[in-house]
Amino acid sequence: MKRFERYVLDEILPLLFGALAVVILLLLLTLLQSVIAPLLAKGANPVLVARAVALNIPEATATALPIALMFATLLGLSRLSADSEIKGALASGIPATRLFRPVLLLGLAVTVLAFALGEGVVPRAKVEDRKVKQQIVFDNPRVIGLDGQGQNGQSVVLRDALNRAISVGKILPGGELRDLRIVAMQPGLPPREVITAQSGRLKPGSNVLELQAGQRITYQDGRPLTILSFERGSLPVQDVQADLDTTGGAVKAIDTPLLELLTRTRAYRQQGVQAPADFTALHLKFALPLAALALAFFAAALAVFSFRTGRNLGLVWALLLSFAYYATGSVFRVMGEKGALAAVPAAYAADAIAVVAAVGLLWMARRR
Repeated sequence: MKRFERYVLDEILPLLFGALAVVILLLLLTLLQSVIAPLLAKGANPVLVARAVALNIPEATATALPIALMFATLLGLSRLSADSEIKGALASGIPATRLFRPVLLLGLAVTVLAFALGEGVVPRAKVEDRKVKQQIVFDNPRVIGLDGQGQNGQSVVLRDALNRAISVGKILPGGELRDLRIVAMQPGLPPREVITAQSGRLKPGSNVLELQAGQRITYQDGRPLTILSFERGSLPVQDVQADLDTTGGAVKAIDTPLLELLTRTRAYRQQGVQAPADFTALHLKFALPLAALALAFFAAALAVFSFRTGRNLGLVWALLLSFAYYATGSVFRVMGEKGALAAVPAAYAADAIAVVAAVGLLWMARRR
C-alpha cells in the first residue's frame, strides 16, 4: 500500500473507532433508562444485568459499523480537503481517484467483520442473553411482577427448543413455579399435548422441569385422546428461554443463524408460504454488511465532489447523512417485513441509493 493510502487510512481509522465508541455509549445510555435502572430498582442482580447489557454490544457493533465507517470517512476526507492536503496530493501527481482504494479496502474489511459478527457472534449472544434474562427472572421474580401477588392474572411464558410453551402463573422466591401449563405446539394445527401442574421447579443446569400434582392430556385431530393424572413427574426441556417483557416471543428472523434461515425460507418457497419477515431477514443478512462498501464508496465520491466544488463537509453534514441512511434503511426494512415491498428491494434499496448517489456525484464532479 502506498504512503498516501496509508495516510488516508490513518486519518479515518481513529474516527471509526471513536464513532463506534459513541454508538456503544448511546446504547448503554438507552439501556440505562429503559432496562438497567428499572431492573436494579426492583432488586435484580447487578452482575446478571451487566451481563445482559454486555451481550447486546455485539449486535450494536455489527449494526453501527457501516454507518460509523461513512461518518468517519466523511469527517476524515473533509479534514484532508479543508487543510488542502488533497490539493497537495493532486499537485504531486496523485489523482483524486486514489482516494477510493484505501476507503474501499477498509469498506471491504468492515463488511467482512460485520458479517462475521452478525453470523458468528450475534446469534450466540442472543441465545446467551435470553438465558441471562431467565436467570434474572428466577433469581428475583419481582423484576416482572411475579412475586406471589398475582397481579391481574399476569403470567410469564417460557419456551424451549422443542417449541413447547410453558406458561407460569407465579414464580415464588427460590424459583418455585406455580400454576404451570405446558403446551406442545404444532404450526397451523391444534396442540397435540397439554400438561398442567399446580407447582414445579426447573433445576438449573439439568434441563429437567419437575412437576407436582398435574394432568397430561393428549389430542388427536383436536379431540382428547388420553387423560392422565400424576402426583410427581419430570419433563425434559431444552434451551428454556424467558423474556423480561413476559411475552415469551420467539427469536426474531434477523437473529436466526443464516443456515437455519436458508432452510426455513427454502421450505416456505416449496410450500408457497408467504413469510415476508423471514425472506427480508435472509437478504438483510447480506445487505447490512454490504452497506459498509456502499457507504464507503458514497463517502469517497462525496469527498471528491466537495473538493471539486470547494464545499467543505463538516460534522453536521456527516451526522445528517448518517441519520438519513439509517432512517431510509429502517423504512424499507419495515415495508419488507410487513409485505408491502418485495424482500430484495426492501433489503438492498438503501445500499442501492447510496451507490447511485455516489455515481451521480462523481459524474457531476467530472463535469467541473
